[in-house]
Amino acid sequence: MKLRKLRLPSLILLSLTPLHAQDVRSGEDVLRAMNDRYTKEWYATLTFDQKSTTYNADGTTKVETWHEAADIPGKLRIDIGNPADGNGALLVDGTVTGFHAGKVTGSRPLVNILLVLGFDVYRQAPETTASVAKSEGYDLSKIHEETWEGQSVYVVGADKGDLKKKQFWIDKNKLLFVRVIEPTQSDPAKFQDIRFEDYQPLAKAWLAERVEVYVDDKKVFSEEYSNIQANPKLAAGTFDPQQFDSTHWEKR
Repeated sequence: MKLRKLRLPSLILLSLTPLHAQDVRSGEDVLRAMNDRYTKEWYATLTFDQKSTTYNADGTTKVETWHEAADIPGKLRIDIGNPADGNGALLVDGTVTGFHAGKVTGSRPLVNILLVLGFDVYRQAPETTASVAKSEGYDLSKIHEETWEGQSVYVVGADKGDLKKKQFWIDKNKLLFVRVIEPTQSDPAKFQDIRFEDYQPLAKAWLAERVEVYVDDKKVFSEEYSNIQANPKLAAGTFDPQQFDSTHWEKR
């Protein structure tokens, strides 16, 4: 995929600016540093197509195309398959609403921690992100450093060597979210390991163009992004449940 145009020199300089060790002593400090680094640069809206692959236990796979739009912070729209079919979901400010054939199938509270730590953190007050993370069970008082895929990372939420506590991993130099470990929704005794991979520059910021989900060291789901657009203009009804069936960002 071709990289989008951006001012690489300034982005590289930002990425290489070191943090003073004494400034990062807690998860709150990490979240504040993330926001400080990119709050003036991070895109406000985002659209992309997503190849979603489910890896079944019997060795088979299921592939779907999802069309996603985000208004950062707090809003994500997913159209599954042909948008005209009206199937998908809206995640708006901590509530998820499902749709089938354009009709609401249900609504419930849900915090998408990937949206919070991968996107919202850069466009909302650090105190807000910290409050959400704490409410989701991440212990921001615990922090240590590890090496992940050859890079130094901050690990927030667990002691060194403990992979059975909720925790998120942040690239120390670029201050980008790269990994979260948390219990699965279906079985709290099992932990899922979700990874943001293949970060590419996007509109003075970054986007991980691939996401992988593992449970018990087995890949169970992956996402691959294409047709990516930063800062597109989205119709007012894009994230309105009452207009889900009549407003499609793909037709903008």
